[in-house]
Amino acid sequence: MMTTSQKNVDRAHRLDFVLLVGVLGLMIMGLLFVYSATMASEGAMIPAWYHQSWFKQVIWFAVGLGAATAVCVLDYHTLARWSFVAYWLCIFTLLIVLIPHIGSVRYGARRWIDFGPFQFQPSEFAKLAIILAQANFLSRPVDELRLPFTFWKSIGLTVLPFLLIMKEPDLGSSLVLLPTTLALLYAAGTPARYIGQLLTVAGVCVALFVGMILFAPASWQPKMQQYQRNRLLNFFGRDYRDFAPAGATQAQLQKIRENQVDDAYNVRQALIAVGSGGLTGKGWLRGRQNVLGYLPSAGKHNDFIFSVIAEERGFVGSVTVLTLYAVVLFAGIRIAGQARDRLGRLLAVGVVALIFSHVFINIGMNIRIMPVTGVPLPLLSYGGSSVLASLIAIGLLQNVHIYRKGY
Repeated sequence: MMTTSQKNVDRAHRLDFVLLVGVLGLMIMGLLFVYSATMASEGAMIPAWYHQSWFKQVIWFAVGLGAATAVCVLDYHTLARWSFVAYWLCIFTLLIVLIPHIGSVRYGARRWIDFGPFQFQPSEFAKLAIILAQANFLSRPVDELRLPFTFWKSIGLTVLPFLLIMKEPDLGSSLVLLPTTLALLYAAGTPARYIGQLLTVAGVCVALFVGMILFAPASWQPKMQQYQRNRLLNFFGRDYRDFAPAGATQAQLQKIRENQVDDAYNVRQALIAVGSGGLTGKGWLRGRQNVLGYLPSAGKHNDFIFSVIAEERGFVGSVTVLTLYAVVLFAGIRIAGQARDRLGRLLAVGVVALIFSHVFINIGMNIRIMPVTGVPLPLLSYGGSSVLASLIAIGLLQNVHIYRKGY
């Protein structure tokens, strides 16, 4: 019989070290450029070092690595048995964050629960709960997946948190749930006709929604926050003045135009930062857009961290980031292929789809091929909830790899 310590050593030897190298590389880059984004400007040294974002990020990395290690201790089958408990607990937190005086409002959205020293964002952990619940639900016999009721029940598992997250509002986090669920349905073996019907319905709904935003009169506009509508109008190149009230004066039209220029400022500066980096960048702590404050102070260390990296390390730094993510994603795909059962494969596929969606949306936002949304770049962006959720997701991948054999 193996002792507990011998089992722990055996599990350590079964870690996927390629995945580990990719994750550690992203963490190091994340820490370096969170420091650069927050410490390069004048006045950055005024707060004490233990109040600085880079130091808080170190703490979140340490806590996240501890959480990832804890996830690796139990076989993922044991974790899956608690998946619906985790799912409904996350639904509960998504509900209470919407309650005034419990959920705190920042930048016009009620997404956080304030615990004083840190802010808890339920939507980040809801993504993991959905992966666990969907993987557990879809790992049933293939014959059951052919039943329409099973398919729609799986869709319902995603629709409920999707609507609650949209209510906050958090368009970016809610959209990430869709490709993740689609990847899980496909990997589980759901009939192609069901997936095709889902894509058709979703495509028509998205087209109608965007069409109404861009072309419908004010009375027909769907209900959403004005800043979200403005982001879509800017992304698709519509002029705010096309939606001005009838009889607007020239001065009012000029003011509307100035507001549009202001709304597009962050994206424009991010794109300038990316393009100005050249081959090797301007040097760490030397990015002009970063140091002189052209990049938004509230977003350059999270949503726009890729722009800081691209400006200071250029094309080489950007490719390094993409390479590290490719290492993590391909390691995840390999783990999915080597999983000992469908549950393990679905867990790995869900994590890979989630990370890929975050990377695609965030970097796409920085280079203006996607509209601006509050989707962090995993392990690079600053943020406690994001870092914890990302490292727990990596822990799930390692768990599937460790227990890929039935011993």
